[in-house]
Amino acid sequence: MSVTVFAPETEARFALARRVADTVLFEGCALHPYRGSAAEHRLRRQFGVLVPPAWGADREEEYDFQHTECLMEPGADATLAVELRFLRARRRTVQQARADGTFTTVAELRLGERVLAPLDEGTVERVEAVVTLAELVEGDGVTVAFARPAEEESEPALDADGRAVGRLVRRYEEIDGTLRLSARRLDGPFRVMRLTAVVENTSPWTPADGEAADRGSALPRSLMATHLLLGLSAGSFLSMTEPPEWAKDAIASCRNLHTWPVLAGEPGRADVVLSSPVILGDHPTVPPAHPDGPGSSYAPVAADGALTPSTVRAVTGAASAEGFPDEYGVVQADTGLAPADFAPAPGEVVVDGRPVRAGSRVRLHPGLRRTDAQDLFLRGRTATVESVLHDVDGSVHLAVTVAGDPGADIRRAQGSFLYFRTDEVTPVEDET
Repeated sequence: MSVTVFAPETEARFALARRVADTVLFEGCALHPYRGSAAEHRLRRQFGVLVPPAWGADREEEYDFQHTECLMEPGADATLAVELRFLRARRRTVQQARADGTFTTVAELRLGERVLAPLDEGTVERVEAVVTLAELVEGDGVTVAFARPAEEESEPALDADGRAVGRLVRRYEEIDGTLRLSARRLDGPFRVMRLTAVVENTSPWTPADGEAADRGSALPRSLMATHLLLGLSAGSFLSMTEPPEWAKDAIASCRNLHTWPVLAGEPGRADVVLSSPVILGDHPTVPPAHPDGPGSSYAPVAADGALTPSTVRAVTGAASAEGFPDEYGVVQADTGLAPADFAPAPGEVVVDGRPVRAGSRVRLHPGLRRTDAQDLFLRGRTATVESVLHDVDGSVHLAVTVAGDPGADIRRAQGSFLYFRTDEVTPVEDET
């Protein structure tokens, strides 16, 4: 096995799949480089969060691993390129300078018209490996351990006269993990192998006294928006949703937990798979941004490593943009196929006996167990449902825009919404 920078041809084949992953998983992320009071910080939880084992052990909605299985027909002497990608939180705190030369942490620091506030910033991490078929089938396969050490840096906060009146402290917490890869040849006349890829957060962190109920302490040690890119140098993968007749039983026996693999890359090719926590159809694509939109492309990492907004949206090959302007794309995860029975996920859901779909109006009641601090300002507000989304764990999420939000049109253009589960909303009768 070799862990190295990918060859140019591999980078090119992964490029489209990365754009889709950036749009679906990084767009609308709960980590933003904006001021703490910005509306973007009122987003729901991020998809694909792998928490430290000590945090997720007793929580049904938290997990520390993803398990992917799919079928492939590798060519002779083929190699498998694997790229694990995730967001890592960089926590920024604000400190004010004191007369004695020390610093004290504050909720905000005003520098004229500028306001510095604490927030979390996201940076993209990658773990790359290229393995041979022989390495995959030998013993337990290949294990790639990775670690990111704790780091801290500070930046002076200067007033209008150039005087240091405080500082920004940015800190990464330690993260450890493993990527385990293996393959087994299936019985039969075809050259088919079942590929298994498991991503685990193995960070040894344990909540300190008083942190048992503080999810915010676990997030800096978590892998967020976790997903895998898998590419064969020769051969092809089989579609999980439209396999050939002879492979349907083998496909049905594949075990996918907290993630779902689809064919990615250019339509007509089957040598790249994207395994992500959002259900997509095969060959999801990212259309170009609308020329009149507020941006032109997705830039997942700015110069300072923080996420930036964009106007790019992901649309699956079978997506329908019904209910949205034709010139805009939207995240159409609700058009994917559910892993349990391969039936199309519905574009609506029943809440309190009433159908809720794109365009429906609901009243927000954020759940206590999943509530973010900013949700206090949203309780009782009405909102418009923009899309019904399904994740790989069987949960239904409603993407909404809040009534009275002056940035609603921009959110629609960007495909960046607030997310709530069905038990956090009640339908509202339309006023006539």
